Amino acid sequence: MDEIEAAVMRRLTWRLVPFLFLLYIVAYLDRINVGFAALQMRPRLGFTDAVYGLGAGIFFAGYFVFQVPSNLALQRLGARRWIALLMMTWGVISASTIFVRGPRSFYLLRFLLGAAEAGFFPGVILYLKNWFPARARARTVARFMTAAPLSGVVGGPLSGALLGLHPIAVMAGWQWMFLMEGIPAVLLGGVALAYLVDRPEDAPWLAHEERTWLVETLKREPAEVTAVAGALAALRSGQIWMLALVYFGLNTVSYGVSLWLPTLIRSLTGVSDFTVGALSAIPYIAAALAMVAVGLHSDRSAERRWHVALPAFAGALALTGAAYSTSIGPAILAVSLAVLGVFCMLGPFWAMPTSLLSRTAAAAGIAFINSVGNLGGFVGPYVIGLVRTSTGQFKGGLLLVSAALAASGAIALMVRSGRE
Repeated sequence: MDEIEAAVMRRLTWRLVPFLFLLYIVAYLDRINVGFAALQMRPRLGFTDAVYGLGAGIFFAGYFVFQVPSNLALQRLGARRWIALLMMTWGVISASTIFVRGPRSFYLLRFLLGAAEAGFFPGVILYLKNWFPARARARTVARFMTAAPLSGVVGGPLSGALLGLHPIAVMAGWQWMFLMEGIPAVLLGGVALAYLVDRPEDAPWLAHEERTWLVETLKREPAEVTAVAGALAALRSGQIWMLALVYFGLNTVSYGVSLWLPTLIRSLTGVSDFTVGALSAIPYIAAALAMVAVGLHSDRSAERRWHVALPAFAGALALTGAAYSTSIGPAILAVSLAVLGVFCMLGPFWAMPTSLLSRTAAAAGIAFINSVGNLGGFVGPYVIGLVRTSTGQFKGGLLLVSAALAASGAIALMVRSGRE
């Protein structure tokens, strides 16, 4: 890496990644905090495991429906304005969950929250593609996506503490949690409007020679990748469909585990809400430490498939162990290994479609992969809830999502690299 490239990558990383990281922490927390709210919502509102599992997962139905339209709107209007608008919208919707009184209002608000968040993650992936050269993309995405496990580290104890505010005023603890965790999205949406810049050409914080080098480097890249030449071609590509299936299995586990983890811990220990939140942070600490290292190694070795497949196989094996655990120590260890495997997949995984897609196909292709893949976020929580309602145990549901993760690893090995 020459001197100007190192300077540009350093400046881009410090300028963009920490801020986008903060936005993703807020986004991820607003979608998974319902797992902590369930500790109080389910008994107080009379929700069965199946009702809660469907409501937790229906977020991803809204996410699926609005994914591609939202990302194409971002392409037209620009990341700065669209991301700001999305954040303000989902912050209001998340805070409005305090008004849930039964299954229908729960399903409606979770669906609307998914619709509002639909464009954020693929929009950021596209945004990073427009700023970072391909050879730096896996580690950049991994750094950005450490926000997902770290939102569990921060959100677990925070949500557990907020659940203890039920004696204040007329609201229950779960209502205070949704209100207090929805407000930051609204405020940060306003900050994003002032802070983000849509294109490298317009970045005043880059020196002239740095800006010139970056723009020219990014312009050369479409000719260097295996271009899927347009949006429709991207959706017809078997490679893109396989990537969507890999992401489906990944999210089946990611959200199936995260949205049921507080209830799993409570079922094994019976401890307080705050202690449940603290214990639930342990798997995410392990994941945050490992995923950047895997993304960096993937970039240095220029290898993606095995960096996706091996963590998937390890995570599937760990989930099988968790299914048969009957005490909190082995269960937390097994779940930690599974969550670590899932998050280690993310950086190398998102470097794969960006090496297969030309600039014109990237918006639709990335959104399509994220859209289909995130249906796993509907399936995982719903299946675990359905099986637990039928059997009274987590074992069957954990084994099913374990199989989905193993299948993801196998499919990843069949995806061609951009060079092939």
